[in-house]
Amino acid sequence: MFDSPHVFEPLLNSEQAAAIVKVHPKTLQRYARNGIVGGLRVGKLWRFRLSDLHGQLLGAEQSAIDSEAEQGYPVLNHSCPQPSRR
Repeated sequence: MFDSPHVFEPLLNSEQAAAIVKVHPKTLQRYARNGIVGGLRVGKLWRFRLSDLHGQLLGAEQSAIDSEAEQGYPVLNHSCPQPSRR
């Protein structure tokens, strides 16, 4: 039908892409704004290619944590605080 080597790849919205990467949609949008994850801005909406997310799944979370630590964002410590003893 078409002799084009290009394959149509549907775009994912923020919620769909965030579910794949296992982060909150707003976090994924922040990563896209900062260039950590590839994304397309269409008006006010973000769209993501699955192939872009797949290539960045392994290193994106660690590089984002490193980047946020450098910018002074708090990095969550997932250990439970010890109760104070009096």
